[in-house]
Amino acid sequence: MTTFPTLLSPARWGSLELPNRTFMPPMGTHTALPDGTISDSGVAYLVARARGGVGLMFTESIQVQDDYDIDTGSVIKLTTDAHVGPLRAAVEAVHAAGGLIGANLTPGFGRVIPVAPDGGPAWSASDNPTLAQPDVRCRELSTEQVEDILTKFRAAVRRALAAGFDAIDIHGHTGYLTDQFLAACWNRRTDRFGGDTAGRATFATEMIRAVREEAGDDFPLSMRLSVRHMFPGGREAAEGRELALVLQDAGLDVLLVDAGSYEAIDWAFPPYYLGDGVYLPDAEAVKPALRIPVAASGNLTPEVAEQALAAGVVDFVGFGRPLIADPDLPRKLADGCRSSVRPCIRCNEMCIGNVVAGKPVECSVNPEAGHEASRVLLPAPIVRRVAVVGAGPGGLEAARVAAERGHDVAVYDRADALGGVLAPAAAVDFKAELARTVTYWDAELARLGVPVQLGHEVTPDDDALAGADAVIVASGARSWVPPIPGADSEIAVDVVDVHRGEPVGRRVVVCGGGLSGADLALELAHDGHEVTIVELTGAIAQDMVVHNKVSLLTGLATAGVTTLTGTRVVEITGSGVVVEPADGGERTVVPADSAVLAFGMRPDTTLGDALAARGLDVRTIGDAVAPGKAGDAIHAGYLAALAL
Repeated sequence: MTTFPTLLSPARWGSLELPNRTFMPPMGTHTALPDGTISDSGVAYLVARARGGVGLMFTESIQVQDDYDIDTGSVIKLTTDAHVGPLRAAVEAVHAAGGLIGANLTPGFGRVIPVAPDGGPAWSASDNPTLAQPDVRCRELSTEQVEDILTKFRAAVRRALAAGFDAIDIHGHTGYLTDQFLAACWNRRTDRFGGDTAGRATFATEMIRAVREEAGDDFPLSMRLSVRHMFPGGREAAEGRELALVLQDAGLDVLLVDAGSYEAIDWAFPPYYLGDGVYLPDAEAVKPALRIPVAASGNLTPEVAEQALAAGVVDFVGFGRPLIADPDLPRKLADGCRSSVRPCIRCNEMCIGNVVAGKPVECSVNPEAGHEASRVLLPAPIVRRVAVVGAGPGGLEAARVAAERGHDVAVYDRADALGGVLAPAAAVDFKAELARTVTYWDAELARLGVPVQLGHEVTPDDDALAGADAVIVASGARSWVPPIPGADSEIAVDVVDVHRGEPVGRRVVVCGGGLSGADLALELAHDGHEVTIVELTGAIAQDMVVHNKVSLLTGLATAGVTTLTGTRVVEITGSGVVVEPADGGERTVVPADSAVLAFGMRPDTTLGDALAARGLDVRTIGDAVAPGKAGDAIHAGYLAALAL
């Protein structure tokens, strides 16, 4: 008997019979060729997820026109017949892998894009402020231009059908062009595409009508609606429910729901701070009023998804970033291998972060994501004895990959638990999925028969390394503290030690506002401490991806954390922390019962250098080379083991 009976039960998406109730929502990958043709890497990415057993997947948003939106050079297009053949080949490859795939068609980006193809301001439903420069107003699309976009959309529908897609999904959410027509806050038109709720929905309902006329009434058709925009003046649940009814009556088979907008970017791409199931309230707001099924994604774990399905909150559950992290998620659940599911840690660093930066999609915890065509774990030509020193994320991933390829692997760590610094950093509730990565590696190493010796600090002359053909050193970094008077005082404590449970007083000053210090500050504030962050630079967590940073800063403000940026720690006394402006000025004392030292880390190359001097084949990775984020260490571990 499966643990996820509802999730794994078959269901109908319109006329399409799905093997289970999971779907992969549209997500940008930035893998398309410059002319808008889907690439080989893009096809391999889709095929990997088809093999993994997802019920239905959707492509990223496919551009149907480039007359009113700039050519990004990375988005799949269906603007010409030349785009059909490569997409047909992609659909056939997905079908051959046992999957079903729908095309997500976008009529445009509108105010989200800074400039139009002619070099002028972006086009929108009305003269809205452009996202990047609010003082620059968009140009309002004329009625004739809107009709032209709809004509181009209809042509793209015909091409999608010629490519053999199993379903079509209309791109309609989080403030893109369709949403700009739907929303009262962005649509002030007086023609047939504006006015009341039904009038504002005309642009969307005309697209629905085009699909029905081209594909027939039985062809599976869905659309995603942001029920709540999550910013003042934006759409609220009542308006979302009205729009859902109009869209249903226009001919949708399934309504996908979410929340957020570019004004509330953290809700559009929810980080770990927002918790589980963030869009389930949006489903609850509209589903009772609808006849058609409702689908939702948004920080769903398999357990939360099963509960929502069983309770009737939703009819389908979407795994977006979780399927980037583990393409085989549905198959593993069906096989009863929940512990083998590689969790998405909701960091947004290499998935959303890469795409926003103009780079192809990757994943912090899955180094094969975006590289499915090139990173394949083939059996090693020569089996080697591999010692991995360090059971943090880099070392654990290196051990997993090396063992998967057939090497004889052993892991050593001086700590008494797996995970390195990741384990204590993930102890807070909102990082539960980060903590689950340690459980994942533990299960994988057990499956592969890799012995792990904890409480064993490897020394340069350690007999445990005798006979090792290669040593992967992932021993991590050490905390760095500048020469500050009082850094060794009774109230001073290292950030890692606090994560590990070292007690702190009621008033806490966190010295250093990087990600580790800021996350700890939020955790301590939630636990009732009075917290101040002192950061030398002008920003908290300045190297953090913006989608997460917005949520972090909001959380710190809501929790009452005081942030002193552009401020230097001068001294730690028995009663507080002496600070001054970074550019000089009057010194003040911030009263504190505890001063948490979170100034950063420095690489520790001592062991790697000593082992290399001994003549061993040494590969030093992760924080032992350059302190970074978990994803950096995981990728380094993967690549080191792949090269053995």
